[in-house]
Amino acid sequence: MAYSKLAYIYDVLMDDAPYDEWQSFVENFCRQVKMLDLGCGTGRLSHQFAEAGFSVTGVDLSEDMLAFAQANTFGVQYIQQDIRELEGLSSFDVVVSLCDVINYITTEDELKRVFTNVWNCLSDEGLFIFDIHSLRHFEENMVGETFAEIYDDISYLWFCEAGETKGSVEHDLTFFLLDEETDQYERFDEQHSQRTFAVETYMELLRKAGFQNVTVHGDFSTEKSDEPEEHQRIFFVCRKG
Repeated sequence: MAYSKLAYIYDVLMDDAPYDEWQSFVENFCRQVKMLDLGCGTGRLSHQFAEAGFSVTGVDLSEDMLAFAQANTFGVQYIQQDIRELEGLSSFDVVVSLCDVINYITTEDELKRVFTNVWNCLSDEGLFIFDIHSLRHFEENMVGETFAEIYDDISYLWFCEAGETKGSVEHDLTFFLLDEETDQYERFDEQHSQRTFAVETYMELLRKAGFQNVTVHGDFSTEKSDEPEEHQRIFFVCRKG
């Protein structure tokens, strides 16, 4: 499948995603600084930050997503790397990893490695901002659910099942995409694994990576949350200095 089709599907699925809210949340803590966007995908959010005056470098593992990002956005430097194995990146004022990218890191060892990599990428007073889905959201709104959408040129079925470990979800997606040249629908399938942990687990791994000043927020609120697990989306704001 051509990268443009894969990326197009991703953008369709994310069409209603709260990009402006992610941007607003980050801009409450910093503005127009040197940013590293981990798991940037098709570059939509990276591009928004660049337009807002940030100097943005976007990192993603997917060559297809990055090819689409480079062709359809501007003002961003894109690099293909695995966030578990970051190299050659340093002195960033803020590192962000939004849209539950961190939920794709499914073991504590790999999480600690990611957090340590971020620590090494940051300037002395840098910020690390990321979000995750809560355990409650996975258990109450994802596990055992089926989602479907039908558009003129694309349809999909999305099954969510519990994984083998606590807090894990297996996503089984089937897409039907219209090929305009043949006027036929092409089927293809994707499988994704995600996992989330208790807030205290993330806090402990952040501390081990060097982050001692961490605040936790719920559902885009910039106010600290006393009960973050009650929210669907949890944000961590981590200061290096």
